Formats: sequence, structure tokens, C-alpha cells
Amino acid sequence: MPGRPAPATLGMSLPGQDGLPPAQRAIAMMGIALGVLTSVMDGAIANVALPTIAADLGATPAASVWVVNAYQLAVCVALLPVAAIGEIIGYRRVFAAGFTIFTVASLCCALSPTLLTLSLSRALQGMGGATMMALSPPLVRLIYPRHQIGRGVGLVGFFVAVSSAAGPSAASAILAVAHWPWLFAVNLPIGVVGLVVTSRVLPHRPGSGGRFDWRGAVLNAAALGLLVTGIDRAGIEGAHLGPLAQIAGGVLCFAALLRNQTRQAKPLLPLDLLRIPLFALSMATSLCSYAAQMMTFVAVPFLLQHGLGLDAVHAGLLITPWPLMLAVTAPVAGRLADRYPPGLLGGVGLALMAIGTFCLVLLHPAPADWDVAWRMGLTGLGFGLFQAPNNKLLITTAPPHRAGAAGGLQAAARLVGQTFGGAFAALIFAAAGAAGPHDALITAAVLAVAGAVVSMSRIGR
Repeated sequence: MPGRPAPATLGMSLPGQDGLPPAQRAIAMMGIALGVLTSVMDGAIANVALPTIAADLGATPAASVWVVNAYQLAVCVALLPVAAIGEIIGYRRVFAAGFTIFTVASLCCALSPTLLTLSLSRALQGMGGATMMALSPPLVRLIYPRHQIGRGVGLVGFFVAVSSAAGPSAASAILAVAHWPWLFAVNLPIGVVGLVVTSRVLPHRPGSGGRFDWRGAVLNAAALGLLVTGIDRAGIEGAHLGPLAQIAGGVLCFAALLRNQTRQAKPLLPLDLLRIPLFALSMATSLCSYAAQMMTFVAVPFLLQHGLGLDAVHAGLLITPWPLMLAVTAPVAGRLADRYPPGLLGGVGLALMAIGTFCLVLLHPAPADWDVAWRMGLTGLGFGLFQAPNNKLLITTAPPHRAGAAGGLQAAARLVGQTFGGAFAALIFAAAGAAGPHDALITAAVLAVAGAVVSMSRIGR
């Protein structure tokens, strides 16, 4: 029929074409949304069910934590390799493969008879999730016209915020009517729909070709695996020999990775991108902001429950304004980033986040609910105003042929920043005792101020 594209041309990014037509753009973003929602939500959805899973599979509570850790560790290790593979053979093909891996792994999780098979399935699921996290940004760059990329990045930020906020509630709702395997089985119909959309409508451009750097991938896995688990152990156990040895091993592997990557034309660890001043500043801003975010998330429940004597349900409701404001602000901030300097927007956002965090430290010993809610809302608004503009800079500053590497680094900055933030919060708790939540919040506010200063330094570059 005239005016209707043939199936073979759906999702094709033709030479010189700036983004997809509006109708295809909406469907393509639905595919991105399904991938981001499932991969981010599954990072936290199992937490609620850990006691049930441990009892059902005859595992100890400590061992059951690997149901969560296996997913997070696999995501950290896989981000940069899958970004590199996406550049070599094409983003759409690898994104669809990641969706397939995630869906099959979800089925394996639902059918797992032991904790070991469940943890291995979760690791496989994490590899699929990492693929969708890493390749969403470069696909958004192809889906939207250049003057609207901020809008697309803002929508992805909205998807991340909604899935993060909805994860525990969704898990509780499922567990209220079904057994824990259904936490993973619900991904199957989503995966089928997502595969249909991603394989037909997502934009496709041929990959750059070349060989995959297997040596770099192994060193990357060793470095990140040792560093992330070592920092996590240090936060729980303190600065003892075991965690410190792991961290030292991770540093040595990272040094070997740097030496290996300096000889690569297109390094797996994108040193070429980090030599771009604007990109490097945006990465530094990301690390500061996500570390501050996680320190706040760790400290606030202790402040509300131990410091103010609230129960867990009451405290959870008072924390809700953060993700709600983030979800509302992210799309708006994305649109603003298409009109105003992202460095300015990010700086203002992190300054608001710092003010909100510091105001939490100044809470009255017996505050009204509104006193807590507006502080949490201001902190979430500031983080939402920062996130989309900063991510837009990370995507658009990289050359088009390195958009996959930029997406991998963007996701890695989030996970590494959150890991450091959580570990440092635990160390502050151990050192400061009852004053731990207050000290952690002050540290988070200082990190947010540092991020704001770095963000403002990007104006005019």
C-alpha cells in the first residue's frame, strides 16, 4: 500500500536519516522501555523474596544473598564487553540477543530447584540485563533526531526511575498471590513482546566490524569482579585482610587492563573517550552523583527508623517522594536539555540535591510527615534535573561510532558510583556509631556539591 513501509525496512536507519519517523519512534521506544524496565526492576525485585527463597531452597540467609549479588556482579562485568560487541556487529542485533538471554534466563530462574542453579541463572539474567542497559543510549541516539535526543534520554531516565521505585512493590504484589518463581516467570510474556518489537522496529546500522578483545574482557571481568566484591565486603566486614586483598587484586588487574588497552585502536575500556575533556567531566559528575544517591538511600531508612523511631512502612512512605519526583522530573529535564546547557541544568540539579540532603540532617527530632516528605522530594527533583542532561552529554559527546562504548560507560558509572556510595556509607556507620546516618548524609551532600561544581565547569565547553 502507498505510504506504508515494507516489513523489511522497518527500523532501518538510512544513510543521512536523522532519527526515525514519529510513529516508528514511539514503537521503538516501547521496545527500549520494556528492556530497561525489566532489567532494572530485576536488579532489586528478588530482595523482597530472599527469606522465602532461602526457606524454600534450604539455604542460609547469607548464602541466599547471592541471588541478588550474582545479578549485580554479572551486570558490572558485562557492561563494557557487550557495548564493544554492539559496536562490532550492530546495536539492534546485540540488544535483541540480550533480550533473548534475559528471557531464557528468567525461565531458568523460575524452574531452578537449588540455590546454585538459581544464582547461576541470575548471573545469566544479569548478562542479558547489562546488554539492554548498555545499548539503550546508543539506540536512543539513532531513534531520535539530534535536536530531540535529550527528550529520548529523559524518557529512559523515567523508565529507570519507575522500575526502581516499582520493584519492591511489584515483588510484594506478586508474592501476595503466587510463589516466588513467578517473580521471574512474569518476564516471559514481556520478553516475547520485547523481542518482536526490537527485532523489527529498532533502528539498524551495520557494525564497524573488527575483532573482539577477549584479553581485555577477561581483565575487565577480573578487575571489576574483585573491586566490586571487595568494596562490598569492606563495607560489611570493615577494613580487614580479606576485603583489602580482594581490592588490591582488583587494582592490579585494572592496571594490567590499562596497559593492555593503551595498545588498542578501539579499546574495550574506552580510554579514547575519557581523553575528551567534556566526556571525562560528565563521567566524574556521574560518579559523584550516584555515590551521593546511594549514600542517601542507605542513610535515610536508618535516620527515620532508628533516629526518629518510625516503623518500616511509615519510613518507606516518607521515602517515596524521591522516586516520584525523579519520575516526574526526568522527562521534563530531558526536554530542557535540548534547549539549555546540560552543564548548567546538571549543576543546578545537584545543588538542589545537596540542599535537600543537608536539610535532612537538620530535621527536628519529632518532625511532621510533611517536613520529611518535602526534603525527600527536593532531593529527588534535583537528581532528576541532573540525570537526563548529564546522560545526554555522555551520549552526544562521543563520536557516533563509539556510542556503544559511551552507553557502556554511562551504565558502569551508575553501578560503580552506587557501589562505592553504599560501601562508604557502611564504613561511616561502623566508625560513627549512632551518628552514622547524619555523617553519611553530610558526606552525600558534599559529594553532590562536588558534582555540581564539576557540572558547572562544563558550561561553554
